[in-house]
Amino acid sequence: MKYVFILLVVFLGMEPVFAQSFQILEAPVRLVNIFSTADSTEYRMSLTEQVMFRPHGQPFENEPCIFLDSTKRFQTFVGIGGAFTDASAETYAKLPADKQAEFMQAYFDPKEGIGYTIGRTTIHSSDFSSGSYTYVKDGDKDLKTFSIAHDEQFRIPFIKKAIAAAGGDLPIFASPWSPPAWMKDNDNMLQGGKLLPDFYQSWANYYVKFINAYEKAGIPIWGLTVQNEPMAKQTWESCIYTATEERDFIKNFLGPTLHKNGLQSKKLIAWDHNRDLLFQRASTILNDPEAAKYVWGIGFHWYESWTGAPTPENVKLVSESFSNKPLLLTEACNFPFSWKTIDEWHWGENYGTAMISDFNNGAVAWTDWNLLLDETGGPNHVKNFCFAPIIGDTRNGTLHYMNAYYYIGHFSRYIRPGARRIACSSNRAQLQTTAFLNPDGSIAVVVMNAGKTGVDYKLFAGDQAIDLKILPHSIQTLVF
Repeated sequence: MKYVFILLVVFLGMEPVFAQSFQILEAPVRLVNIFSTADSTEYRMSLTEQVMFRPHGQPFENEPCIFLDSTKRFQTFVGIGGAFTDASAETYAKLPADKQAEFMQAYFDPKEGIGYTIGRTTIHSSDFSSGSYTYVKDGDKDLKTFSIAHDEQFRIPFIKKAIAAAGGDLPIFASPWSPPAWMKDNDNMLQGGKLLPDFYQSWANYYVKFINAYEKAGIPIWGLTVQNEPMAKQTWESCIYTATEERDFIKNFLGPTLHKNGLQSKKLIAWDHNRDLLFQRASTILNDPEAAKYVWGIGFHWYESWTGAPTPENVKLVSESFSNKPLLLTEACNFPFSWKTIDEWHWGENYGTAMISDFNNGAVAWTDWNLLLDETGGPNHVKNFCFAPIIGDTRNGTLHYMNAYYYIGHFSRYIRPGARRIACSSNRAQLQTTAFLNPDGSIAVVVMNAGKTGVDYKLFAGDQAIDLKILPHSIQTLVF
């Protein structure tokens, strides 16, 4: 007689220890853990069901199904994370010590939290700072006065605590919003404007100064983007580059300067703006071999969706056209901020829909905007108030978790760096889905239902299947 012994230890809301299985007649025994977040319930990444795969024949034409094929593998996953802005750091500093500890665990612990594995920060000020500032004195073309002293009060300690909370390894990439005003044709860090040709080299040197200063302060810099939103004239810090201007700045100044200073290993990311002009920018830069050799990948934002014209297919087109250059979403957030709407369910669904689409179209990473904001949706020196997945109410020292936090967590906790996206197909538009094979051999399948009704469906893996139900306005991660 043959016996099957299964050892299973599951901690509710924590990373599961997966069933160890033996085979009988070549049929694997696989137990699936289902974690759920659902509207009008208490489910928040909760272990809601455990089911076993069973042999199954041909599915019927009219039954909702999701089909997996782990032998078909695509891009390698880099990570999911958020941005260490001045606003986040200043809000964090105002929280009591126990809430600071809770915050760090919530974002960066892979078992008790949602396990962020990448981060973004700014090169001097952005709109999410209490005011505009730079690291040099006016007119200092040689950057002799360069100093990151401003950041040493809040932002640098904040990032270092996060790195520790993440286990000592948290890749950080940095983005500038604007050169100093005196380097620009409008003599203003705000309202767009362009970098003057006389300061191209000084501005390229500025990136090097920043990287070296942050690394000396104990924060390794994994990568950098050329310019945040280079086609947006904003009321806050901004700077305009056409596609050819960004290409030539990379080719003639920034790329060579990074290499000359021994920083060629830093991941240089172009564009860093919306999906709508993504292909035009990528093709202009990457079709030039002298520019492309300095570029690691292409970054993009999601804000064109807010105009009612989402263009997710552009991510796929760039991924297919330039398969050797990784794509990553570098910024996303919900807005405008309001306490009255903070718990509306669509905020989380915005994330779920975008993340599934971006990963299925080839993205290797996804970086949210502010990690933390206060009860006003700031601080922000131009009143551009937004949501963050966690809001720190500095009036009473509490943390408010938006449902967006949990929606992001359905990806970030269960899909780990080094995972490979695998083939995952839904036969119903109401079931949005993506799937990854983790380095430890586990498979994570994310299924989202933004509809008003629940759906009974089957998940197929080869000739085996499980019967499942997904609630209305909910998201699941299936792990086995």
